Amino acid sequence: MKKWLIFAFVAIARLFREVLSRSDGSYKLLFLPGFEGARWQMGRWKAWYVFDRAKRGTPAYRQFMADRVQDLPVKGWDPDLAAITITDKESYVKKYSIEERCHGGRLPMRGAVIDESSGTSGTPNNWVRGQVERGAIRRIVQLSLHSLIGRKPVFVINAFALGPWATGMNVSMALVDVSVLKSTGPDAEKVVNTLNLFGPGYRYLLCGYPPFLKSLVDDERVDWKKFEIVAVYGGEGMSEAVRSYLGQYFTRIIGSYGASDLEINMATENDFTVALRQEIARNPALAARLTVNHGVLPMIFQYNPLDYVIETNDDGELIITLCRAANAAPKVRYNIHDLGHVVRMPEYQRIARECGIRDPALLRPLTDLPLLFHYGRSDAAVGFYGCKITPNDVQEVLYTLPETKDAVATFSLVTYEDEQHNKRLTLAVEMLAGREAPTGETLRVWETAVFERLRAVNQDFRESARMVPEGCHPTLEAYAHLTGPFADQDIRVKRKYVIAR
Repeated sequence: MKKWLIFAFVAIARLFREVLSRSDGSYKLLFLPGFEGARWQMGRWKAWYVFDRAKRGTPAYRQFMADRVQDLPVKGWDPDLAAITITDKESYVKKYSIEERCHGGRLPMRGAVIDESSGTSGTPNNWVRGQVERGAIRRIVQLSLHSLIGRKPVFVINAFALGPWATGMNVSMALVDVSVLKSTGPDAEKVVNTLNLFGPGYRYLLCGYPPFLKSLVDDERVDWKKFEIVAVYGGEGMSEAVRSYLGQYFTRIIGSYGASDLEINMATENDFTVALRQEIARNPALAARLTVNHGVLPMIFQYNPLDYVIETNDDGELIITLCRAANAAPKVRYNIHDLGHVVRMPEYQRIARECGIRDPALLRPLTDLPLLFHYGRSDAAVGFYGCKITPNDVQEVLYTLPETKDAVATFSLVTYEDEQHNKRLTLAVEMLAGREAPTGETLRVWETAVFERLRAVNQDFRESARMVPEGCHPTLEAYAHLTGPFADQDIRVKRKYVIAR
């Protein structure tokens, strides 16, 4: 009886939300401070409803759960979601056809879009998104746009990868109704030509991957100081060094977190989360209380717990449930294999006060949505003599050192074993177009500076460096633009920062 009462309440709440979503003003009521606990509990009830519906109506999930839990234990009014078996690409996606993973066992033949992952972790997969969920995503993206820059006219340049990839096309479809839009894809020539053609008389929103934005502002064909441009990035994290570098050219730089497997724009940065991240970087006491992967500065986002239930497993990986019952292909307790954790706002505020934080901007943000701390993919960090080195660490190094910040386009961490089976690590850097790769003594100076800076940025690396045998210390290699390991990089997709040689 308790289960069906909750499910009936979830159905009524869904209708109420549809009414609220008809305007920005009413939709914002969902995010008002003071309802943190109610949003959190409703999200868990919605996750329970989605689980039950998927178990009954999605062939793949019904078969997957056949020998597993059928009804959730309930403690009071709270379902024990941890009893649900976790899914991921290997255990679920690759074992069933796309149709079997859709509700009803078939593709929705009207209003559906099929996206493709970039394949950075293997063979690309395809993901089905139905009409209702695309409408919900569009509404959230538009609200995020208005929250970011207001409702004044804006010229959007979408430089995310287009074609079958999830982010680019969904961003264009979401924003075309509320902006002037040009979808250039990650083509620097097209972006430069567009800015110079239309000029600085417009407010611009430029969307793209961090490495592309970095390479773009290094293009001297645009007088960036004349333009008012807000940059939105996604697909990967960004160090504060890169944000500071881009801040010379853009008025704001805000990140969005999503995944092809799940949805775009599940969580977003804002002025509060950026300020908190910067405070954590300079406040060891606060970092020790809030972060779990010490020595690594996480990305910090806020997300709506009405739409996503986010948990963390014993390996520190995010487990995500999409709480929209109308989704074409349900995702219940899905392991995206990203490292991270959630801190609810009341807990954060208590910790911040105990750590001596008095700044009202850090204690009382505009909304009390929970915080998502994201440390990157679990397969993107490189293990080296007991420490973890992440792409964010390397960004922080390369884009703060005077030697490299105006010369390097991108990089890769290359791992291998030598003939004596010692673990080896090389940092390969790609030069900007037109810049020569350093050699000889200059390269050795760069190498010393880079790894000295990495010791300062990553405390675990600083400690582990003492254990590295003589002759096995990390090395630096520099390559001219689009040569060596960077010759086959596809600019349309996210960078591959870790390479096994």
